[in-house]
Amino acid sequence: MLVDEPNPRPTVLFAAGEAFPFAKTGGLGDVVGALPKALAERGARPVVFLPAYREIRRCGLPIVDVGVEFTVPIGGKQVAGGLLRGKLPDSNIDVYFVRQDDYYDRPGIYGEKNVAYADNCERYVFLCRAVMESIRLLGLEIDVLHAHDWHAGLLPALHKIEYRDRPSYERITNVFTVHNLQYQGEFWHWDMLLTGLDWRYFNWRQMEAFGKLNLLKTGLAFADAISTVSHTYALEIQTPDFGYGLDGMLRYRSDVLGGIVNGIDDTIWNPTTDVLLPKNYSSATVAEGKAASKEAVQKQTGLVRDAAAPLAAFIGRLVEQKGVDLILEVLDEWIVDSDMQWAFLAGDGEPALLQKVERAAAAHPDRVAVVKGYSEPMAHLLTAGADILLMPSRFEPCGLNQLYALKYGTVPVVHAVGGLADTVVNTSAATLADGTATGFTFGDGGAHRLGESLALACELYRGRPEVWAALRRNGMEQDWSWSRSADEYLELYRQAFYLAHRQATVDA
Repeated sequence: MLVDEPNPRPTVLFAAGEAFPFAKTGGLGDVVGALPKALAERGARPVVFLPAYREIRRCGLPIVDVGVEFTVPIGGKQVAGGLLRGKLPDSNIDVYFVRQDDYYDRPGIYGEKNVAYADNCERYVFLCRAVMESIRLLGLEIDVLHAHDWHAGLLPALHKIEYRDRPSYERITNVFTVHNLQYQGEFWHWDMLLTGLDWRYFNWRQMEAFGKLNLLKTGLAFADAISTVSHTYALEIQTPDFGYGLDGMLRYRSDVLGGIVNGIDDTIWNPTTDVLLPKNYSSATVAEGKAASKEAVQKQTGLVRDAAAPLAAFIGRLVEQKGVDLILEVLDEWIVDSDMQWAFLAGDGEPALLQKVERAAAAHPDRVAVVKGYSEPMAHLLTAGADILLMPSRFEPCGLNQLYALKYGTVPVVHAVGGLADTVVNTSAATLADGTATGFTFGDGGAHRLGESLALACELYRGRPEVWAALRRNGMEQDWSWSRSADEYLELYRQAFYLAHRQATVDA
């Protein structure tokens, strides 16, 4: 039976596939590494669970063996595991690492060379079952079980089906956050056996989608409350264009679905204190500080030393979803008669797009640069050194790079979708007059519309420096820290409690 009122200082268990600085492939890692610290500052008591990947055990941060061993059912077998423990840096927040070397002691996190591991279903079913058992074994009194993306999608189902009425579990409310609906954890139907749950749950309202086991849909079906990472994205994913086949489920659960824009960890991403920059700066000294970083970018990448030439940056995976092909179309048109410089910090992605970027850099090494492989130091330097950040994503659940850019006085040019629409205010006569303009947004129209927005940005950069300075200042003075988002998550947990309490009353 649930208690009468939600805990105002809840103990929140985060379960995810990654968390910075232990393991990160994208924004999910940043969120799970930062949000618990912001919640702790507000009196909540977070704890984090991750797989004990090989890279975590070699990361150099203090990690100890807890001495807790367990076995959990995976299909028709019992699989043994254990727990390691560390701390989120600069905090007292425990991070438990689920150790099972056959599953996690591998070169990659989710796969290798852009190929997912064939047993990923089994690996993350194990993670979820290990988390549920660890609550009991560690004596944790959890108020909120917060599962992130498909890797933890089985947790709400395990909670509702197997654990809800057990001692120390009955107080738990579960919340499921979708960071990117495109990645759903889809597996063949026989992998349902791995979950250990009855086949009756393999149906179109709960765990099955288009004949497959779908772990993200599982989380959506069994969660007390669902969040995603921006207000606009919460609406978009309820449509066929953005729903990736789950829009019907999301519309069905729309009464418990909402959006909370991600924040940034301003102890890490802050130009006034960033140790990865050649010169720190604030909104009052942005011109000098960014000039130093721009010169460093040009020197390190081989771009021609030209302080006046606008430098546009792309940071992320080279995939069509991120609109890299649109950038390349504009680049091909502009490279002949514009002094624009282009810098790509290219994470993994589509080989064909990487080849096109590399060909452009080889043909115009003084104007186009590509750094292959994600580099945290280069990400910071390029965010500070660029004049413009390009994010023409076809969809973008939230996006963090545009938030980093705003903080660092780098003007974003973005497609007005998802979190980009929620965080970047388009430059117009009205928004310049009221002091809200922070960048340039464009709607549908592909490379042509991107080119128009970029042309306007360059026109202001070159011809109206006072307006450009205002755009930079507006962006830098906004608050996109996790402080704002953490308050919204605490309210979400409170609402989830009442939703779960209402459902428990109905079930009774």
